Amino acid sequence: MQNEKIHKTLGFLEEKIKSGARLEGTEGLFLYENAPLDWLQRQADAVRTQRHGRAAFFNRNIHFEPTNTCVYACKFCAFYRPPKAGAAEGAWDYGFEDLREKLSAYPTGSLTEVHITGGVHPDRGVEYGEQLCAFVKNIRPEIHVKAFTAVEVSYFARKSGVTVLEALARLQKAGLDSLPGGGAEIFDPEVRKRIAGGKAPAHTWLEVHEAAHGLGLLSNATMLYGHVEEYRHRIDHMQRLRDLQDRTAGFKSFIPLRYRNESNALSHIPEVTPEEDLRNYAVARLFLDNIPHLKAYWVMLGLEMAGWALAYGVDDLDGTVDDTTRIYSMAGGMAHPGISSNRLKELISAHGRDPVERDSAYQPIMSNGR
Repeated sequence: MQNEKIHKTLGFLEEKIKSGARLEGTEGLFLYENAPLDWLQRQADAVRTQRHGRAAFFNRNIHFEPTNTCVYACKFCAFYRPPKAGAAEGAWDYGFEDLREKLSAYPTGSLTEVHITGGVHPDRGVEYGEQLCAFVKNIRPEIHVKAFTAVEVSYFARKSGVTVLEALARLQKAGLDSLPGGGAEIFDPEVRKRIAGGKAPAHTWLEVHEAAHGLGLLSNATMLYGHVEEYRHRIDHMQRLRDLQDRTAGFKSFIPLRYRNESNALSHIPEVTPEEDLRNYAVARLFLDNIPHLKAYWVMLGLEMAGWALAYGVDDLDGTVDDTTRIYSMAGGMAHPGISSNRLKELISAHGRDPVERDSAYQPIMSNGR
């Protein structure tokens, strides 16, 4: 009888998805708990194809992580070091000239985006963010600056004694082009308290992105999954994102981030299976009907799994990265993440998709073959 009921509900949901009707929260939870993975794959792939055809997107980007010194001590994070830590404890603090040196390795036209995030340094307010954005635009005006998580922006504002809106406006004037999606983790307050006690609460993260969208800044959204959360918390998280997107239409992509369990306070928690990764992507594609792109961040997921995810609703694999991020490698991700645009094209083509190089707003651009 139970199997018959599940089968009937799946039939109803399949018709609902085909019609383009929005899934309710209880229906998203049902899919997590009951839908066979092959069923989810077919539905998510159909929705993806309807939106993007055979296209799978990537860009040519690098990351710059100015510091891993942080006022917050999130239990899932292997990256951060406390404010008084020094180099002997693994702390770092890169200056603007370090960024100049990094960018100088990429001739004009070989890079379209720099992604800047790091620890929340106790001494840095919005003035630092302004200087950093202006520095990039001064030496490389053609590069899109995607910088500062909502948690960083919130701290900048508080440190400098200004509103979030004022902080964002000043950053935008200095050269900020968009916000990354980091810092969202899981919005449920009890789960957030368990894994990221003290960090900016969910409403702050959402308010920062809403303010950014109001200024015309696009952004991404993330969700950290596979730790202590339950399916209902994932649905709640995506529901809040969907509600904000209804108001602003400012999110360009959603990026589920797989919890990696090396060298952090939650290392006793086993990582989720590849099947769970794929289930999560598929449900996200079906539930988030108003966020256009679904990204598999291959640095976190691994190249092979990122390729498979293209059949489960994913249409974007992020970018070249080029061994410029340590946030995930320090937690057990790929040790030296870097890949050429040609290798990304090969990976995408091998999974039956058409590679499309994009800019940071997802507009197709011509590649120089790097």
